[in-house]
Amino acid sequence: MQGQTKKEKKAFIEEVNKTLDSWHKYAAESDFDHYFDLLDKDAVFVGTDSAEVWSKKEFMRYAKKPFKQKKAWKFVPTSRNVYLGENSAVAWFDELLNTWMGQCRGSGVLVKKEDGEWKIKHYVLSLTVPNDKLKAVKKMIAY
Repeated sequence: MQGQTKKEKKAFIEEVNKTLDSWHKYAAESDFDHYFDLLDKDAVFVGTDSAEVWSKKEFMRYAKKPFKQKKAWKFVPTSRNVYLGENSAVAWFDELLNTWMGQCRGSGVLVKKEDGEWKIKHYVLSLTVPNDKLKAVKKMIAY
């Protein structure tokens, strides 16, 4: 990475991890305002269902009820890889999560705003399927 020391790179990655960890924590606590504040204004959330490609506003409408009922989701990261762009204003990641659905993968992009805050720009949640189970799962979900 041009112009960055290892220490600077490590600090940026820690900031990204803190943002993502906070985001997951706010969902587990059903803290609607803080959860959605970490999404950029034009963020996109892609869920596990093929119809779930939501703008931030659409995702907020979907999530309002479970957050209000204190029944939002709890996703616990078990591992995460973070990668930084050359100017450290963009980061992308992949993570494994323990969820009510079993193991899932989250991946996405964050941007560093002018005020220094990281915001989630794009997030994709997907189910992980072991290769040896793929044929059986494919039969179950055939359209």
